[in-house]
Amino acid sequence: MVTCKETRAAIIALHKNGFTGKDIVATKIAPKSTIYRFIKNFKERGSILVKKASGRPRKSSKRQDRLLKRIQLRDRSATSAELAQEWQQAGVSASARTVRRRLLEDDLVSRRAAKKPLLAKKNIRDRLIFCRKYSEWTTEDWGEVIFSDEAPFRLFGASGKRLVRRRKGERYHQSCVMPTVKHPDTIHVWGCFSSKGVGSLTILPKNTAMNKEWYQNTLQQQLLPTIQQQFGEEQCIFQHDGAPCHKAKVITKWLGDQNVEILGPWPGNSPDLNPIENLWSILKRQEPTNSDKLQEVIMKEWVAISQDLAQKLIESMPSRIAEVLKKKGQHCKY
Repeated sequence: MVTCKETRAAIIALHKNGFTGKDIVATKIAPKSTIYRFIKNFKERGSILVKKASGRPRKSSKRQDRLLKRIQLRDRSATSAELAQEWQQAGVSASARTVRRRLLEDDLVSRRAAKKPLLAKKNIRDRLIFCRKYSEWTTEDWGEVIFSDEAPFRLFGASGKRLVRRRKGERYHQSCVMPTVKHPDTIHVWGCFSSKGVGSLTILPKNTAMNKEWYQNTLQQQLLPTIQQQFGEEQCIFQHDGAPCHKAKVITKWLGDQNVEILGPWPGNSPDLNPIENLWSILKRQEPTNSDKLQEVIMKEWVAISQDLAQKLIESMPSRIAEVLKKKGQHCKY
């Protein structure tokens, strides 16, 4: 029987006031054996607190625990079994399970690694230059920007792992497998959006190269109508990344002739700074089974994106900029 601290205190209080063990038992405040045990412990220790059990001794000292943490932080991908072997070389004989418990004490938990583009020194430097340049911009300033990007979409989802919940014997159930094909159909799209909502979205025809001719035609047929529809005669700023067809001289000249101001220069390998990536993620959740259906779903989901969501993504720009600066050019959470 578990006896609360208040009950123990009441028993000892009665004992101090001259009540015998028999008198206290008569109050039925606790079982007889419990009452006499409390009185005995009080006489021996002079306290009503329960003595904490010593438990099983730890296999490692605090110093050895700190060593384990340093080993893990040196190689984040090392498994608990590998860490146990390296820890053993330092004089600690412990199982992989013990290693996991020690690391958990420091909030080091095994998680799937996030996939982010590799950042070279130049990328980091360019990201810092960009973020410092626009660090004072407000959400109103970013509201004048049209973000754009190209993205590939593949049938049967993206590569990588997918978790499913299944019962024993359901491993190969149709709803629990991720279908694959040797050469999945891939379509490429170009889209743009601003705080006023999504703009044009166009699908690149099969066997058409993403070159400067195609890009200029896309800007002519898709970007300019979006600018006119969303901003009218108001000034806006256009964002695109540093892809070769974007940086072509003919494109730069054409944008200048159209009086389209360019945001940037945009840093390479920085999808976390472009909020349109969040919209691509929404579209890629769909899993159609053929190319025509894929195109239909992409267009349908694109026009269904609300202006409220677009606004919230644009409003995240100051936070993205601040986080990249705080992390000295490294990836941010977006």
